[in-house]
Amino acid sequence: MRPLCRDCLGTQEAGARRCAACGSPRLLAHPERDRLTIAHVDCDAFYAAVEKRDDPALRDRPLIIGGGRRGVVSTACYIARISGVRSAMPMFQALKACPDAVVLRPDMEKYARVGREVRAMMLALTPAVEPVSIDEAFLDLSGTERLHGASPAVTLAHFAARVEREVGITVSIGLSDAKFLAKIASDLDKPRGFSILGRAEAAAFLADRPVTILPGIGRSAAARLADLGVARVGDLLRADPRRLYTAIGRDAERLLALARGEDSRPVRSQREAKGVSAETTFSADIAGFAELRPILWRLCEKVSGRLKRSGLAGASVTLKLKDHSFALRTRTRGGLPPTQLAARLFASGEAMLRESCDGTPFRLIGIGAGDLCDAAHADRGDLVDGTVRDTARREAALDRVREKFGAGAIQRGLAFTAAPRPAANPPVPAGTSPGSRRDRVG
Repeated sequence: MRPLCRDCLGTQEAGARRCAACGSPRLLAHPERDRLTIAHVDCDAFYAAVEKRDDPALRDRPLIIGGGRRGVVSTACYIARISGVRSAMPMFQALKACPDAVVLRPDMEKYARVGREVRAMMLALTPAVEPVSIDEAFLDLSGTERLHGASPAVTLAHFAARVEREVGITVSIGLSDAKFLAKIASDLDKPRGFSILGRAEAAAFLADRPVTILPGIGRSAAARLADLGVARVGDLLRADPRRLYTAIGRDAERLLALARGEDSRPVRSQREAKGVSAETTFSADIAGFAELRPILWRLCEKVSGRLKRSGLAGASVTLKLKDHSFALRTRTRGGLPPTQLAARLFASGEAMLRESCDGTPFRLIGIGAGDLCDAAHADRGDLVDGTVRDTARREAALDRVREKFGAGAIQRGLAFTAAPRPAANPPVPAGTSPGSRRDRVG
């Protein structure tokens, strides 16, 4: 097999260490290279990369994308990561680790546009694209050799070069014969990586890795496995099967297959969203129900808008609260009539919020709709509840006004009612975000 230069895309002599044309050491060679078809593509430090692309002055500076000092890190560039900054780290810790970092608020609309550009390039390679998030996806390139005149590995190398050239960001690629192996491979050589993990080497590669590398092994399962002396993937294969099944139940069979490098899950081109949510982090802790209530309403309107634009409805509502010590509380009400309406989401969320307000100061609140279904099943109303259709008509009228004149053109009075804050913590102006905000569909 002749290596391929990932920089100039030229083919090299067998055994070459560097490209004869450009001198690059980034050569793509592997015994199974041209037989593997499942890829995981992950944009490198995506939000930060987009911002650096758009502002060259940021190129050589540590950059953090996230909320204010009370928020968390959404993404950190690789320069900031050298100092120990990581995604989901509280912002105050990130700035302590990297005090010279530039901090920017997320621009989700811009990131979504760039994400769609990259996704369109993926779909030009194969229709079998399974999005995982805005900046990563699985691809199955089986049967594309004739279309592209090259093996999947070579096609993907050209794809990575095209993204870098045309979009101005970089991607890392993992290639294997199974999804979870491809995902592991894409993390091995970031940024601008391309790693291949073949079937013949999978079991030996996994054996010395911590058991938490397997999908679905969280803290609780890891602790139960540790009690059995299972810390590494190889330990899992050597464990007494009966004790293993006692510790982790029916999931043991799946984990044993993964430990052997076996993953039969197909790449699904249409990945169903599990929920639609919105959340916000406050600039100062809030304990009072009266202050949290209007913030909850604005988040319900946000979720409602996302549901309507996506043609979805939710049959469950989940309230999320995080206190000053970062402890997370969640409450869920399920089995509800499917809805897209902010008012109905709020009715469930408000009841759960009232139950949760026990004097604890909260730093974050979120609301989400789950158990999604098609919007055709939502908000029909019946003889028992004749107000649903009236509520739907009112919200539709508000939506039309906002579509024509902007999101802030008309608001319910509820969005502006809030108990006064202490003098040291002035109230957030009505209609604005009280802190960093994240919206999610997935």
